[in-house]
Amino acid sequence: MEPQKQPIATTTKKSHWKCHHPAAEYTKWMSVIDGNIVHTWIDVETRSDIILDFMDIELLQVVLSESDLLSRQFHILFDLDHISDITFNYKKAITNLFFNWSPILGVIVFYNIPESMRIIVETFAAIAPQNICVILEKTYEKSIENIRAFKAGKLTAREPDAENNNLQALNKKFLETIGRISWLNMLDQSITIPPNGHPYYPFFKAIDSMRSDLIEREREKENEVQLLKQDFGHRITQLVIKTNAQSEVNNKSSREREIEIADLTKRIKTLEMELTRVSTVLDDNKRGVRNLFEKISSVDIDPGVKRALTNSCLSLIEKEVIEKQLNRETTESDSIFLSRLQKIFPNLNQRELRVSLLVKLNYGTTEIASSIGLSTRGMESIRYRIHKKLGLGKHQSIKTFLSELDIT
Repeated sequence: MEPQKQPIATTTKKSHWKCHHPAAEYTKWMSVIDGNIVHTWIDVETRSDIILDFMDIELLQVVLSESDLLSRQFHILFDLDHISDITFNYKKAITNLFFNWSPILGVIVFYNIPESMRIIVETFAAIAPQNICVILEKTYEKSIENIRAFKAGKLTAREPDAENNNLQALNKKFLETIGRISWLNMLDQSITIPPNGHPYYPFFKAIDSMRSDLIEREREKENEVQLLKQDFGHRITQLVIKTNAQSEVNNKSSREREIEIADLTKRIKTLEMELTRVSTVLDDNKRGVRNLFEKISSVDIDPGVKRALTNSCLSLIEKEVIEKQLNRETTESDSIFLSRLQKIFPNLNQRELRVSLLVKLNYGTTEIASSIGLSTRGMESIRYRIHKKLGLGKHQSIKTFLSELDIT
């Protein structure tokens, strides 16, 4: 009787069911066979074998979602051709796949297994839950045959070994222990060590000793972490105290500044009121001088006396006009000149800059002194300081220098 031929596999493959890994120089592909077998393989960009660095769980999620397999049982077919090794993260990802996708995950088959990968794959088979069937095969065809047998109920998930003392069972137990300790960090599991003199006794003893060392190392790490937490907690507390103290100082300074600003504002208002009063008085005086001038001009008195009185009035009126000119608004050209002068001679203060502008505008020393409330001698002292700060020679004129500076 001829053996029954396997049905031809139906394969679904989409162009976006792939993930490129430029650093490792390979592209991982996935397809779906017979509706629920996820086949994964790699295209290598170079001729040399590569190391798998990433599980691509997101890609698997996309394939399962678009194949309506998120709530139905599915199987995985791994092609390990051109793969020399896998990273620690990849090992953890596969073990997570075992326990996170059980029982919806049925069979996992590894085929085209290179010799450098065999122990790793056997460890996967040893660590897998009992309800997941992990198979190691040589070819694609044989792998599909095994999965179809599982789907037909002719192949079940592996049963627990009936005897725990035979070499095959001990080999699986040995690999399972390594996988659980290394990949799952299960340091608290007990290890059944074969009797002294058994060929596997030194290996299990070494694993148990390593487990104890790792537990002790974890304790030391935990102690270090606790010490670091305490240290950083203390530092944070000190920083909070310092910040709060600084904040209190700033708040106090702000309150003092607010009080100072309030006082200054009050003083400014008082001075403005006084200035308004003085201005009113001065305006009244100026009007009085003009009225006096008009009355003197119309009175029939000695011409000499009349001339002296009218000249005095004219002098006061002329002084008023000059003061108005001196206190006029600064024009745009004046501002440009002052800005340039201050940039070239930054050591000039605001009063010296104002005096320099008035000197350039051809006002005399007496007129400027009167406008800024100084004596003539005080004004001469300011002009001397300006002369010195401008770096002028003994016989150089301030007005000439400033006029030439304005022109240039």
